[in-house]
Amino acid sequence: MSMNESAVAACGATIGGVKWLLRCEGLALFVAACALYHLWGGSRWLFVVLFLAPDLSFLVYLIGAKQGAIIYNAVHTTLVPIVLMGIGSALAVPLLTSISIIWLAHIGLDRALGYGLKYETGFGFTHLGRIGRT
Repeated sequence: MSMNESAVAACGATIGGVKWLLRCEGLALFVAACALYHLWGGSRWLFVVLFLAPDLSFLVYLIGAKQGAIIYNAVHTTLVPIVLMGIGSALAVPLLTSISIIWLAHIGLDRALGYGLKYETGFGFTHLGRIGRT
């Protein structure tokens, strides 16, 4: 392990094959969610309008890094949209199901691009490694 990899690992970020695997998992989630949405017959305009909506959570970073990380992570974890998809499906609420699939697609693409869950040390520190300028 190089000195740089040691520093990255020390801050809780994944490295090497694990990082690659997590990014591939994100890509698989994105592709599967897009395919499911297409098969579901969801509205294309709704997909376009809502796809980047989770990124509005960036605005909380204006308050502070700790608050920003908490809200960003709450919006960028698969837990909530999976639960909403189950509720939407069980109660036959198509809009809720559509929103949850779009949300999962967004999270998948973010992970595939290397945007991980955030640490409170700042926006650039993620579980998938450092992003942005060093």
